[in-house]
Amino acid sequence: MGSVHGSLLLVYAALAVLALIVLIARFKMNPFITLMIVSIVLALAAGMPTASILKSFETGVGGTLGHIAIVIGLGTMLGKMMAESGGAERIAGTLIGLFGPKNVHWAMMCIAFVVGLPVFFEVGFVLLIPIAFNVAKRTNTSMIKVGIPMVAGLSVVHGLVPPHPAALLAVTAYNADLGHTLFYALLVGIPTAALAGPLFSKLIAKYVVLEGENPMASQFVEQDAQARGRSLPGFGITLLTVLLPVLLMLIGGWADLIAAPNSTANNVLRMIGHPDMALLLAVLLSFYTFGKTRGFARETILKFTNECLAPTANITLVVGAGAGFGRVLIDSGVSKAIIEVATGAHVPLLLLAWLVAALIRVATGSATVAMATAAGIIAPIALAAAGSAGGVRPELLVLATGAGSLILSHVNDGGFWLVKEYFNMTVPQTFKTWTVCETLISIVALILTLGLSTVV
Repeated sequence: MGSVHGSLLLVYAALAVLALIVLIARFKMNPFITLMIVSIVLALAAGMPTASILKSFETGVGGTLGHIAIVIGLGTMLGKMMAESGGAERIAGTLIGLFGPKNVHWAMMCIAFVVGLPVFFEVGFVLLIPIAFNVAKRTNTSMIKVGIPMVAGLSVVHGLVPPHPAALLAVTAYNADLGHTLFYALLVGIPTAALAGPLFSKLIAKYVVLEGENPMASQFVEQDAQARGRSLPGFGITLLTVLLPVLLMLIGGWADLIAAPNSTANNVLRMIGHPDMALLLAVLLSFYTFGKTRGFARETILKFTNECLAPTANITLVVGAGAGFGRVLIDSGVSKAIIEVATGAHVPLLLLAWLVAALIRVATGSATVAMATAAGIIAPIALAAAGSAGGVRPELLVLATGAGSLILSHVNDGGFWLVKEYFNMTVPQTFKTWTVCETLISIVALILTLGLSTVV
């Protein structure tokens, strides 16, 4: 913990974020190096012991990369196999056929809403991004119009809808009813995703135009010349391969219902339901469904899996550095100072839950951390208020906390860099699209939750 306290700490944190934006956007500095330098300078200014500064940054990077590097690596391999076999094109073609070329942004929101239910944002993102690239190319639509509804769908589910792990955390903390929470989450989540996704993306795509060739898109979009000579894999087998991680994670989540806790069967189900294992099994299946059955030799499959990893190196490092910066904010006491500001304000409980989660999200960059921490802070206050007239339904507290945890994604959030790099946007473009989308989700979900509280 640093020796600087209170409002001065918050000023330093605000200056650090501002410095990051200016250095990366205006002076075109490498994001990874900039995040590292700014983290160190902030830690020094906050009075952190020099011995613990780099350790703190490394902890943040390591904690996130342990998960993210595996997810991006396996997800990219699965996406590459899907692209080379023509599977991504098959799903894109089917979605375009169902929704029509003018409504593909609605199609992307719907598929993200379903795929995102059991999986973390990053897993859903790497599973769907090849499809988004193909849909955008086939319909000659801006990646922003297709991609923003996809990330909006994933994000809403991440913050609001159980059985998603983040929302489930809050359900447990507030002792809320799971069925009721799910029902209210869909009432709030579907209109929120529609507004922040397809409707917002249609508007913002007119103002944010992406220039030049996207190196990530070229990984996942098959060249037309190659595709003409070959038949595409079936829609069913393609969908099964892509959704296998989703199904396995759902099964892992239901392990206690399927087999007795701590039994061998239960442990096996939990293991195959882990995101890393679920993705690994899907990649192995894709070597058969997208590889062997499509006539690719082992050498070709090896070439695909090796080639596709090169462009992800920068993304992985930058996402890790964003988490390192977030960890420095926590260890220097910035997050604690923010929580004190929030809990010191005398505001209604639903609004307080949203505010605490929102401030932790801005400070740490992690929606999951924001949701878990805020629920831990608000739950005792909610319990004390339960008997009084000021008590509110715990299910609505879950939604308010979830909504707050999604606000204002910026440079300390791994998701910010994931979207920026894959969409091939500049930092200002990422703020105008992704950050605004996340903030819209947060505010609209809060307004709808407050509205719901007057009825239920």
